[in-house]
Amino acid sequence: MSTDVLTEPAEPAAVRERGAARAPRLRGLLWLSLRQNRVLLRVLAVLLVLVSADLVWLHVSIGHVVGVLRRTGCYYPETWDSNACWILLSPISRPNFWYLSVLQPLAAALPLLLGVFVGAPLLAQEYERGTIRLIRTQSVGPGRWLAARLAVPGVAVLVVSGVFACLMTWVWWTDVVHGPVAFDPPFQALTYPALGVAPVAWSLFALALGVLVGQLCRRVVPAMFLTGALVAALGGLAFWARPDFWPAVEATGPVGTSQPTNAWLVDRMLVLADGSRVRTSACLGSDPCAKADTVWLRYHPAGHLVPVQLVEAGGLLLLTVAVLAVVFRRLRRERRS
Repeated sequence: MSTDVLTEPAEPAAVRERGAARAPRLRGLLWLSLRQNRVLLRVLAVLLVLVSADLVWLHVSIGHVVGVLRRTGCYYPETWDSNACWILLSPISRPNFWYLSVLQPLAAALPLLLGVFVGAPLLAQEYERGTIRLIRTQSVGPGRWLAARLAVPGVAVLVVSGVFACLMTWVWWTDVVHGPVAFDPPFQALTYPALGVAPVAWSLFALALGVLVGQLCRRVVPAMFLTGALVAALGGLAFWARPDFWPAVEATGPVGTSQPTNAWLVDRMLVLADGSRVRTSACLGSDPCAKADTVWLRYHPAGHLVPVQLVEAGGLLLLTVAVLAVVFRRLRRERRS
């Protein structure tokens, strides 16, 4: 048998070598982090696709109903007394209910879920299984290892929360606020966490907080419970302090005056004859209050949504950086000890 059958031609081998050199391959810590998080990435990808498809379906469904209402002259509320218009309007209730009662609570709970199921187990499982000891013996520094360990879930959380927030804000702005039926002011308890940059900032902070709690607890289940409690408590604290994130508008008017549409009423008081202000609940049956004809309002208009969220997101990002700095410092100190 001739030798040219047993040996490969030189040219195809060279071509294969050049192709292999051009083809990038993931190696080292990045490859390890991707492999460790492959289940998480698949779950998040599936959830993101399902939620995105759901929100696009909501937009299309509401847009179709609105188009029918406009073509038939049934778009405005004064026409809804007609039985024909009411029949055409009724299909819009299902997508509105799904957005307000299902997707908004899910968006509000997204940071807590990411902190509990992604952040808390990330380091806690390394301590619980004892693999952290093996990591300390490697030539790779602890800072580099932790950076690679956090990079993949961090980017995944950023992408998922960012896309979810963009789609939620898009549907809210185009189909809910400017829709014919739903009334959903932006500062409501479940609306605000689903819009703008708030879900992204809270998700990144919850992830970092979960990592720190897992590092301190060193047990997965206790770290998950504690992370959930802390994220919920800090969310309640932020809701209480949110009115002071941006200067509110103050206005006076006749008794019975209310805040503008979609505004967040922070405080409301009666103005007495001497110029002092008193709450309505504190002067029931009082003669001076009965003679008051002016009311004082303090509120955030809908236009304050963006600056309030930017201030809150900036504070959360600073806290995220501080928490991660503590995590890196503790890991380095553990290796030295």
